[in-house]
Amino acid sequence: MKKHIPNTLTCLNLVCGCLSIMGALKGNLEAAAIFIIIAAVFDFLDGFAARLLKVSSDIGKELDSLSDVVSFGVAPGMIIYAWLVRCTAGISPLHQGVFYEFLPFIALLVPALSAVRLARFNLDENQSTSFYGLPTPANAMFLGFLPLAAERLVFLNNFWVVWVLTVLFSILLVSPIWMLSLKFKDFKWKGLNIARYILIIFGAIMIPIFGWGAFPIIIMGYIILSLLYHALIKLQVV
Repeated sequence: MKKHIPNTLTCLNLVCGCLSIMGALKGNLEAAAIFIIIAAVFDFLDGFAARLLKVSSDIGKELDSLSDVVSFGVAPGMIIYAWLVRCTAGISPLHQGVFYEFLPFIALLVPALSAVRLARFNLDENQSTSFYGLPTPANAMFLGFLPLAAERLVFLNNFWVVWVLTVLFSILLVSPIWMLSLKFKDFKWKGLNIARYILIIFGAIMIPIFGWGAFPIIIMGYIILSLLYHALIKLQVV
């Protein structure tokens, strides 16, 4: 019976991804973004449960990736598509035309490259303590919460800013850039754990200030921290 617990949690991740897509299609972008967070919680719990119960399997690994494509690829892609469509209202009617109607479809780059990212991750055995390329949950939290962050950061209401960010973060998914893994092997203040604790503290500060809109800021902090820490590792400072 216990071998089905991790897969059940993985399926709940998938269900949350579907609910996020439904929210985006109905125009409820806040609910759509929140379901991505809930999906991320289930994504963490399924791996934790598999390790705790010692019931990991190849089927569970494949199911996890399939669920992640939906929750962290298709779902944020639909949110960004809906937001780009809304942002076109801010473009001058003199510049609008048939061309602009197709520009929001750049959001389809998100699920496409998320699938590539997950496929590479499954085949790469060197990504247990760190990642190469932006992890799909991080990308989903950044793009999925852009509409909520736009309430405080008004430049995120600009069509071209959102369009460029969508392209840039989609490319980051499949880039060779070293990224920090947030998986703790122990809780000592040393090594990579220092960077992990710094990010947790940063997030704890940002969320009370920006609410749900804090997630894009936290993910930007995660990227910058990863780049800085990797540079320090190269210099053998840490």
